[in-house]
Order: sequence, then C-alpha cells, then structure tokens
Amino acid sequence: MPAAARVDPKTFFTPEEWAPLARRSSWKGLALVAHAWTVIGLAMGMAVAWPLTIPLAVAIIGARQLGLAILMHDAAHAALHPDLKVNDWVGDHLTTGDLRPYRPYHLGHHKFAQQAEDPDLVLSAPFPITRTSLRRKILRDLTGQTYYKQKWAGLVAQIRDRKPGEPLWPILKEAVVRRRRFFTGMVVTIAVTAPVGLWWVWPVLWLLPQATWLPMVTRLRNIAEHACVAKDEPDPLRHARTTRANLIERAFLAPYWVNYHCEHHMFMHVPCYNLPKVHRLLRRSGTLDRMLTAPGYAAVLAMAASRPERRAA
Repeated sequence: MPAAARVDPKTFFTPEEWAPLARRSSWKGLALVAHAWTVIGLAMGMAVAWPLTIPLAVAIIGARQLGLAILMHDAAHAALHPDLKVNDWVGDHLTTGDLRPYRPYHLGHHKFAQQAEDPDLVLSAPFPITRTSLRRKILRDLTGQTYYKQKWAGLVAQIRDRKPGEPLWPILKEAVVRRRRFFTGMVVTIAVTAPVGLWWVWPVLWLLPQATWLPMVTRLRNIAEHACVAKDEPDPLRHARTTRANLIERAFLAPYWVNYHCEHHMFMHVPCYNLPKVHRLLRRSGTLDRMLTAPGYAAVLAMAASRPERRAA
C-alpha cells in the first residue's frame, strides 16, 4: 500500500513563517528534559517531606515520565537538538526510552498513518468501545496489570516454560541486559537513598508511577490521538487528532504540547515547543476547521467509549 499522504508546509505558511517553526533550538529541548527531571525531583522531595502527598506525587511523576517519553519521541524526529549526535545522546540517555529501536518503528507509524501497515493501528482499531470496557482498561492500568503484561509477563513465561534442565542464569542475564536502564536506575537510586533511610523512594516514587499512572495516561493520550480516526483516511489533515488541553490536563495527562497531535503529523519535524504557534497560525488561516480536533479529553473519551453495552439475553 502507498504511504499516507503528506502535506507541504509551503501550502500553509510563508517562508518567513515556516523558517522559525522548523528551527531546532540548541537549548529549548535540553531545557525541557531538565524541566522534566526537576519536576520529578521536586515531587519526590514533596512526598518525602509530607508523606500524605504521595498519591499526588505519583500522578505528577507518572505524567513527567510520560513527558520524558515525549521528549524521546522528539529526539526520534531529530527535533530535540540541531546537532544530531547531541540529539540522539540526550534522547537515548536522559529520557526513559530506547531511541534506537523506537525511531524506525515510530517513523513507520508516520509513513503509514492510519493505513494497514501502520504499526500503531492496533492501538486505535478497537474503538469505539463500551464504557465498561474502558473502565476495565483503566483499572488494569492503575493496578499495574498493564505494566506487568507489557514489561514482565514475557520474562516470567520464558522462565516458566524453559525446558527441563535448561539453566536459568542465561535467561536472567539476558533479561538484565535488556532492562539495564531499569536495573541501573534502581541500584543507583537505592544506593543513594538507603543510607539516609529513604530506601522506599525508588519503589514508591519511581516504580509505582511507572507501573500505574504512566500506563493510564499513555492509554488516554493514545486514545485522544488516534481513536475513532478513519482507517485508510486519505486526508493528511485528519490522520490524527488535536485535543484542547487545560492547565490540569497539561500537568497530569498531556505534557510538552503532546495534545497538538494533528499538527505533529502534518509537520513531524517541528519541535514540540513550536506546535502551539503552528496551531495558532493554522487557526488564523482557517485551516483548523478542516483538521481533526476535539474540545477536550473528556469529549474524546466519551466518543471512544460510545459503543452501546451488550444487553443480557
């Protein structure tokens, strides 16, 4: 199947408008990475000082873990820094993702957006679903079931299903190598915090957000971006959805302008910090009326969960 249709920036912007939109800053992307880690550190400090705020800290940290994944996503588009070596190093070492395998996978998503070859199509294809189904999915996210299935169930099955007499060590060694970032972060954090009696910081204030809030907001973000978008949609202005996000949603669900997803698919190399300006210019030119947009996340979720419940026979 041919690739999804693309748009030419010259159709929508003058050269004077487009040049600053496409320009990658040597400091803004790095500042956003620093911002994400600073927010995580401050949320951890808040929870240590006032343990009653741990639930709030979990939500804040989980959202910034998503934020780091979004910034790694920018690095996959070479939009985090103008120097590709710096871009890739930061994306690979200072975010929470693995840039090298992610980049070809994600660029395939852009190349075939909403087409049969889109590797992310499986995420949006089931929608709309019932409200009961959506509640079950969110419950699985918030109870760690999604995280376990995605990150650890395969390893557990491999250990369980190994042949009689097959040694366990090679399986564990491979698992540690593949999850070296996870284990390195765990060992370093516990080594630093345990001597002062804060051994619980890593499991409660890193692993718990990663296993609960992060899967949920990742799911909700995916729903907002592509759920109920027509398969084989020919219009490149409707391959993805832009969702209006208020301050609370930006803090806990849609950090670093990820909600401007239609603009991102139209102009995928524009840095995330320039997407609001792209949005404003498209609105000014009347293009926004042709794009796929939603007034908020509640509206998108209502549409995504609009399938009628099955009645008992």
